[in-house]
Amino acid sequence: MTSPQAVAIEVSDATFAKEVLERSKQVPVVVDFWAPWCGPCRVLGPVIEQIASEHGNDVVLAKLNTDENPRTATEYRIQGIPAVKAFRDGKVVREFTGAQPEPQVRAFFSALVPTAVEKAAKQAAAMARAGDPGAEAALRQVLEKSPGNADAVVSLAQILIARGETAEAETLLERVVGDRRAKVLKHRLFLEQFARKHAQDDIPGEVRANPNDPRAHYRLGVLLASQERYEESLEALLTSLRLDRTFADGAARQATLAVFDILGLSSPLAREYQRQLSQVLF
Repeated sequence: MTSPQAVAIEVSDATFAKEVLERSKQVPVVVDFWAPWCGPCRVLGPVIEQIASEHGNDVVLAKLNTDENPRTATEYRIQGIPAVKAFRDGKVVREFTGAQPEPQVRAFFSALVPTAVEKAAKQAAAMARAGDPGAEAALRQVLEKSPGNADAVVSLAQILIARGETAEAETLLERVVGDRRAKVLKHRLFLEQFARKHAQDDIPGEVRANPNDPRAHYRLGVLLASQERYEESLEALLTSLRLDRTFADGAARQATLAVFDILGLSSPLAREYQRQLSQVLF
């Protein structure tokens, strides 16, 4: 068995984003906020490390010294230690404060461990990324047991889209409308369909001929987004909004938000144009 000391990784203000937030997108990460002077921390530490070791690779345990890393402790409003927070997809999903009895700590970890179906979905998604021909069958098996599993839905939709079976892909993506990956796939489908439908149109020429037409700028923005020319796309969409915010029930605004989804809200380009969009709208 892995020793408890080998289970926990030490994290800091500098490494927290990578070692906890990013890693939690692949596996749950439990963070033990502690300090050397804290008596209850010394009581909880060996318990939590032993239980973490029993879960193997299904859960990662990280330890953060709050004395040495005040920025992260402040960000997560650590007011008493030990404080234990579990992260999934970069967000806190469970937490407790104080040295809890072993049964409660075990229950805390058990709630984080992926189910057999979730593990199967991760494995099938990895097969899909590797181009394994058996991935589609594995993904469909997962979805028979768990129709709303986002990993399986997104991975199968990607396979279908690559094969040109967009109608089934769109229906499938409706099962996980809140998943960012699904939203991005739906946006990309729309952009590809727009580009194909209007391949023979001289959309840049429409803008030159009608510089004050919000529809022309909207169409140019969507075309540029389909070509992954996102900054130029956002410029065209904001021009459409400046000319007429109400055009086509706010189509340019919706397209702008779609580009933000594709870029990711942490993207510097998305952040800059979010600021400009606010200025236009408000």
